[in-house]
Amino acid sequence: MRVKPFRGLRPDKNLVEKVASPPYDVLDREEALEIARNNPYSFLHVIKPEIDLPPDVDLYDERVYEKGAENLKRFIQEGILKQDPRDYFYIYRQKMGDHVQTGLVVAASCQDYAEGKIKRHELTREAKELDRTKHILYTNANTGPVFLLYRNGGSPLKEIVGNYTQENEPEYDFESGGVRHSFWVVRDEGVIKKIKEIFEGISHLYIADGHHRAAAAHRVMEIKKRENPGHTGNEEYNFFLAVVFPHDEMQILPYNRAVKDLGGLSPEEFLEKVKEKFHLSEGEPVPRRKHQISMFLGGKWYFLVPREGTYDPSDPVSSLDVAILQENLLGPILGIENPRKDPRISFIGGIKGTDYLEELVRSGKYAVAFSMYPTSVEELLEVADQGKIMPPKSTWFEPKLKSGLVVHLLS
Repeated sequence: MRVKPFRGLRPDKNLVEKVASPPYDVLDREEALEIARNNPYSFLHVIKPEIDLPPDVDLYDERVYEKGAENLKRFIQEGILKQDPRDYFYIYRQKMGDHVQTGLVVAASCQDYAEGKIKRHELTREAKELDRTKHILYTNANTGPVFLLYRNGGSPLKEIVGNYTQENEPEYDFESGGVRHSFWVVRDEGVIKKIKEIFEGISHLYIADGHHRAAAAHRVMEIKKRENPGHTGNEEYNFFLAVVFPHDEMQILPYNRAVKDLGGLSPEEFLEKVKEKFHLSEGEPVPRRKHQISMFLGGKWYFLVPREGTYDPSDPVSSLDVAILQENLLGPILGIENPRKDPRISFIGGIKGTDYLEELVRSGKYAVAFSMYPTSVEELLEVADQGKIMPPKSTWFEPKLKSGLVVHLLS
């Protein structure tokens, strides 16, 4: 794998807590506006620039991208963000309760992505790819990182990162939303050289989150390559912002589902059809193991366990619980054939808990909810290794990476 250090554009130490924001894709317009309302330093002004425009302006209007570029320029001019004098790697650690994950911030290769060395497990949507492509082109920057994994089979990378964090004080260290965020700048030339050498021996990386950002970065590379008659392959636009974590430090929460109606069935008729494909019993809000799904219907929790023959246990995709639910219940019983587009289904990150699922159903807005056992990181890697695609909304990674801690400029 080819990764490189880069001259990061970063917030002043005294402003980092005001600048750091949630990623662009976990907030809607109203939520982002509320967070940034009284905070001119929030990085949401760059990654969700629609909050600074009239509410009737469409999210994909050219004015949104222009505003994002204008706001980034303002951040630089006002000294809110400053560019490092030399190329550095960075280390980003998050602590959420007892869970700790430590990643290396790098500029990853668009060419490696194009050649399949950076493996995917999700499909991307054209509209979202185009949106991220425009955002990169207008700002001339990667403003949000792609979340990558490497298989940690005794790689010295983890040891080097661990030693560096023990021997050096973090540049940033703050708490936000119950998560401790610590950030180091790797200035030691010897350590930088060693990190590059180790990555050269890594055959593959995996996208955990950020498929659209990675795809958009590759699109931008192709555009700028065509526009540059002196293209060498070493320009900054050939690389994108990424944070690389060892796979065994990941925390995946369930991605739950709620459906607005029972497709014209009565609750009794629905349960009878469910029993054809699942063993049904009294249950609890949280499944205890893989291949056990919790269902909330009519004020009661049930356990669903798929019957033998309802899925292929040797297939890494069809044996996922989210696939079993889709193929044996959501599709054939509730008529949700395309969960990516059907407005009757909502996907709820596990961070919201099962009480939230109960509230949705008790409110009458939804008829049934499903609490899933989380997909494991090993399942994700296996799907990616086989070149297959997971069903939509299979994984919810937590904690989320903050945006605005470092930006990768393309020139």
